[in-house]
Amino acid sequence: QVQLVESGGGLVQPGGSLRLSCAASGTIFSINGMGWYRQAPGKQRELVAGISSGGRTNYADSVKGRFTISRDNAKNTVYLQMNSLKPEDTAVYYCNAWISLQIGVSKAYWGQGTQVTVSS
Repeated sequence: QVQLVESGGGLVQPGGSLRLSCAASGTIFSINGMGWYRQAPGKQRELVAGISSGGRTNYADSVKGRFTISRDNAKNTVYLQMNSLKPEDTAVYYCNAWISLQIGVSKAYWGQGTQVTVSS
């Protein structure tokens, strides 16, 4: 059984910062790509940032220069440092990871979501 547990969401004022964490646990052979998605009310879930097993990153245009994704492979954890937050960043943020429980088989897992609210 694999679980992704997120933490770090909350309420912050515009211009503030938050750091999200997502830790994978269970009988894991390897973790490939990891990423963060978000879904605002009435909108589709969208990719915010992704990071490969080798550390290559990609970002949505709306967060480039403000958000930084990183991972600690020894801890099976991915982070999202969010700076200069804007009200339009308000959403539920979901962690995603492609995890192999055995050689050659990879599956996408999701966290439960953590609320980020940017408001004065």
